Amino acid sequence: MAESLIIIPTYKEKENIEKMIRKVFSLPKDFHILVIDDNSPDGTADIVSELMPSFKDRLFLEVRKGKQGLGTAYIHGFKWALERDYQYVFEMDADFSHNPEDLLRLHEACAVDGYDLAIGSRYINGVNVVNWPMGRVLMSYYASAYVRLITGMGIRDTTAGFKCYRREVLQAINLNKIQFTGYAFQIEMKFLAWKMGFKIKEISIIFMDRSEGVSKMSKGIFKEAVLGVIKLRWQSFFRTYERKA
Repeated sequence: MAESLIIIPTYKEKENIEKMIRKVFSLPKDFHILVIDDNSPDGTADIVSELMPSFKDRLFLEVRKGKQGLGTAYIHGFKWALERDYQYVFEMDADFSHNPEDLLRLHEACAVDGYDLAIGSRYINGVNVVNWPMGRVLMSYYASAYVRLITGMGIRDTTAGFKCYRREVLQAINLNKIQFTGYAFQIEMKFLAWKMGFKIKEISIIFMDRSEGVSKMSKGIFKEAVLGVIKLRWQSFFRTYERKA
């Protein structure tokens, strides 16, 4: 059993998924991949199924009925990983906005440097985003500033979706009580890890907007993040953040 699992949620990623899988498996580390597909109508899951014999016991697929959201996909993957004793669990997009080479740096931050959560950060050293319209860059940058202001977290890239968790973090968080499913999910997971006192490290990455496929960003997801941050902060006044036994 490898120690590291990369969770890749997919919905209509047929242009990217095979290239991503092959790239990850070309890296000089024995990563495993779990693709969680929300019943993509374009045959994304079929592509993964066809590749599985070539990467036996390294590539896994879970297909869910309908589009259920990013957060629920990751929670499904976290529980799957914990049941199989993986020590390091990664979140990564399928569309190459996250450079697979950076998986090695995130892993090193946790496995060698002793951090509990490593975040691939677009904003720890300026703004490292390529091919986004300026309006979206500004919206994302100031959204992270807003989250820091409301929550008090020192994390620069609060909505980042490229991360490595040590197993202990996912065990400590009650995954059944995660409230949000979109970008607010990313904020909530970081907030809980921070409140529980886990060691967090941001690793500077270059974020490259997708060149193939369609973005899943929507106004509803953005609204959930804006309101969700206020809810997280308000709730924090009335609860303690003890690690789940």
